[in-house]
Amino acid sequence: MQGRIIKGIAGFYYVDTGSSLYECKAKGIFRNRKMKPLVGDMAEIEVLDEEKKLGNLTEILPRMNELIRPAVSNIDQALVIFAAKNPKPNYNLLDRFLLMMEKQRVPAVVCFNKTDLAKEKELSVLMDVYKDCGHRVIFTSVSDETGLSEIREAVEHKTTVLAGPSGVGKSSMMNLLYPDANMETGAVSEKIQRGKHTTRHSELIRVGEDTFVMDTPGFSSLFVDMFEEDEIKYYFKEFEPYEGQCRFQGCSHTHEPGCGVKQALADGRISETRYDNYVLIYNELKEKRKW
Repeated sequence: MQGRIIKGIAGFYYVDTGSSLYECKAKGIFRNRKMKPLVGDMAEIEVLDEEKKLGNLTEILPRMNELIRPAVSNIDQALVIFAAKNPKPNYNLLDRFLLMMEKQRVPAVVCFNKTDLAKEKELSVLMDVYKDCGHRVIFTSVSDETGLSEIREAVEHKTTVLAGPSGVGKSSMMNLLYPDANMETGAVSEKIQRGKHTTRHSELIRVGEDTFVMDTPGFSSLFVDMFEEDEIKYYFKEFEPYEGQCRFQGCSHTHEPGCGVKQALADGRISETRYDNYVLIYNELKEKRKW
């Protein structure tokens, strides 16, 4: 029997076959192969007890893709949600996540939620920073339901991993769009303006015909140690038009004279915020390589 792993907790894997949900253990063959089943995997199972819906995982079918962080598989896209305000968006954290998705060749949609709390000028700044990042940008508000039809359209007939810091409204948004999903929600801490962690494991939730969303634990930091410093420039899509205008081949766009990217930055054609994050991550990786 085939199904899809929708949740994994403490060595137990819950497999949705379309008609039933089975609690399964992974057979020793996976340990021998050094292969860990992932949420999102299509799997073969053997049923041990039909009445109690118990079984064993016997085979993991070939994966379309495999994300490292979060550790999930067979994803069509990522919907990364940050608050436009409360908490204030962390551009560096967002850019790190987009880098990870670019590296793993997973399309991303950027959503800025809580627009009802932000001023028009603040929203304009967000759009200016990310309009050329190579990803679709959607502005939403759960409070007044702004932009939710765009989110629904973006996730329909896809498997979408939700990601972003805690407290930005991921679960509240999905609960409003798909009330039967019953995702857990939590309040933002008023004292530190950061969300309490409410999602503690990855879980795939069927919200419609051929439509799945995967809520993941909120994150507050991301290390980009999977990268070499010389490759990350290719993941900042706004750099592409100016790559051929650099004086030196292999220009890092950080310190070299005659750099087309730095000239575009000076002319206001590239976001200073995005460029600064690029340099910060580049230097972080370069410094780490010395060790």
